[in-house]
Amino acid sequence: MYGGDEVSAIVIDLGSHTCKAGYAGEDAPKAVFPSVVGSIDQVDVDDSANAEMNSGSAVEPKNNANSDKAKTKRKLYVGSQALGFRRDNMEVLSPTKDGIVTDWDLVDSIWDHAFRECLLIDPKEHPMLLAEPSSNTQLQRERTAELMFEKYKVPALFLAKNAVLTSFASGRATSLVVDSGGGSTTVAPVHDGYVLQKAVLSSPIGGEFLTDCLVKSLESKGISIKPRYSFKRKETRPGEFQIVDLDVPNTTESYRLYSQRVIASDIKECVCRAPDTPYDESAYSNIPMTPYELPDGQTIEIGADRFKIPDILFNPSLVQTIPGMESFAEIAPSVRALPQMVIESINKCDVDIRRELFSSILLAGGTASMQQLKERLEKDLLEESPQAARVKVLASGNATERRFSVWIGGSILASLGSFQQMWFSKSEYEEHGASYIQRKCP
Repeated sequence: MYGGDEVSAIVIDLGSHTCKAGYAGEDAPKAVFPSVVGSIDQVDVDDSANAEMNSGSAVEPKNNANSDKAKTKRKLYVGSQALGFRRDNMEVLSPTKDGIVTDWDLVDSIWDHAFRECLLIDPKEHPMLLAEPSSNTQLQRERTAELMFEKYKVPALFLAKNAVLTSFASGRATSLVVDSGGGSTTVAPVHDGYVLQKAVLSSPIGGEFLTDCLVKSLESKGISIKPRYSFKRKETRPGEFQIVDLDVPNTTESYRLYSQRVIASDIKECVCRAPDTPYDESAYSNIPMTPYELPDGQTIEIGADRFKIPDILFNPSLVQTIPGMESFAEIAPSVRALPQMVIESINKCDVDIRRELFSSILLAGGTASMQQLKERLEKDLLEESPQAARVKVLASGNATERRFSVWIGGSILASLGSFQQMWFSKSEYEEHGASYIQRKCP
């Protein structure tokens, strides 16, 4: 048992799009930064010339491949500022795929950045509550515990499921959590504070997928989004600017895409909204245009795409009408629409709790903050759900709360007095090993 409740715990939610970190008991995370990492391969010939560290956010992990004489070392850049600066041959890598960690070096560098650069704390002094996806495997959890206790020497640790934390953030122990984030959309029923694993469903359509659809759709209309690094604005007369294209030959494709997505995702958040009724090409063809000014000064007009892109959540087959998204065609038939996922998930649960789940459907995640999404989901569910069910879709009116609901749930949980005996302490780790985490954090 851990009894260190006099120092506040640190809560970290490493999502597929952004990492949120801060102190338990506060109402919003202190640090929010992209959960992708810039990486430059460097052939290390034992020279100390590459000791140049960029504003403290470059991390050099030690690779264990000592077979090669000239080892390839990666220099990693974490945080919006470090990623915003274009560097030659910098790849942008994501540490997770479908919510599961695939590169622990990157996760390590993200945690390190959160502790040392953003929160300015010594992890030895604070217990850590980490949010994890509902689908996390035992192996992943043990690896997390090993890293936290062995490398960061934290006094105590707790791993909590995303859906459970979202449920707690809204003050409920039982609910159906619809979490639409950057990388995917997950529907998970929570009953008395536990996720019902057998009924968890997931779809690859998340915010980043919708952003890609928007980029492709705009390109098909001849609108190309210039990344910020590829031009500079030159003042010709006071108040008048001329765009000068810059030559940046060593820019990687992944960095170009990352920079383009940053702009496209802002367009999506500003102009897109879920349509009240299923999208129909002819009905929306003469819809009024909405202007948006790109960073290079050109103003673009966005019409039907404002409604078409969000409607992909409700009708995945719409993707096949977007030029350039043909690669999605193979998996399209197996991808379910959001209302179907909700109903299917509830039907996989025990009959006794279905009614309660229908009346407390919680929307969470960045993509769920889209305008009119709550109203549209409720309308579709009312049409498709059983007569007896009282459908209620709940979403915080505050977009920040909706976006950070997982982190907020963790902040509430870790600051409760009754929670302090739940921590997996360092002494328990030393006595029982990493596998004990399965008993402490079910």
